[in-house]
Amino acid sequence: MRVGLFVTCLVDSMRPSIGFSTIELLESAGCEVVVPQAQTCCGQPAWNSGDQDSTHKLAQKWLAEFEQFDYVVAPSGSCAGMTKTHYTEVFKNDPDLKMRAARLAARTYELTDFLVNVLGLDKVKLGVSELKQITYHDSCSGLRELGVQNQPRTLIGKMGGVEILEMKDSRQCCGFGGTFALKYGEVSSAICTDKCEQVQATGAQAVVLGDLGCMLNIEGRLRRMGDNTQVLHVAELLTGRKPGQI
Repeated sequence: MRVGLFVTCLVDSMRPSIGFSTIELLESAGCEVVVPQAQTCCGQPAWNSGDQDSTHKLAQKWLAEFEQFDYVVAPSGSCAGMTKTHYTEVFKNDPDLKMRAARLAARTYELTDFLVNVLGLDKVKLGVSELKQITYHDSCSGLRELGVQNQPRTLIGKMGGVEILEMKDSRQCCGFGGTFALKYGEVSSAICTDKCEQVQATGAQAVVLGDLGCMLNIEGRLRRMGDNTQVLHVAELLTGRKPGQI
C-alpha cells in the first residue's frame, strides 16, 4: 500500500529521528512510504487560537497534498486528531471540501493505531531496545480523539525484554495542550511537575509517548528537576533508536 507520511512540524524541526523511525516501521511491513516535500502545518495551532481563516488555508493545502494516498500516517496523536476529527468542522461551509476531508479522515491514522489495526502485528518488524523498564504516558489528543491507548502497549509488549511500569494517572494531561502552555504557563508547569513526579515514582529508565509536544514539555521539566530519565517517542523505542539518532 502507498502511505503518505505526515511528518508534522515539530518532528521535522526538533526530532527527525521520530520521522525516520516511522519510515523504518512502515517500510518493514511492506508499505511504500512517500513524504510530500511541500507539506507544512495541519493548522492545529491556528485552530486552537481561533484563527479560522489561516486554519482553512492550511487544511485545504494539507488535503490537496495527502488525498492521493491509500493511507495517511502521522507519528502524532494531536496532528492526526486535528486532520481526522476537526477538518469537517473547518470545512463546514464548503460541502465539497468537507466531503473530501471526510473521505480522507477514514484513511488517516496515528502511527501505532495503523501498525496494529491496519497492518497487523504479524507484519510489523520491531527493533531491539537497550531499555528494560519504561513507563508510558497517554497523550490527550491521541487518547481522547483517536482512542489510542492499547495499541502502543501491544507493540511494546511484542518487542520482548521491555517491561512497562504503569505510572499513576497515565491518562492525566502533562500540561502542554499546545497554546495552553503559552497562555497559562504557571498552571501548565504545575501540571507537568505532577506528571514528572508520577514518572519518577515508577523508577523506569524512560518515559515513552506518542506526541513530540508532550515529549518536549515533559523532558524540559524533568531536566529542570535534575532528572535524566530518557524521554522517547514510541517509534524510537520500537526501532531501538537512541534519542535523536537518525
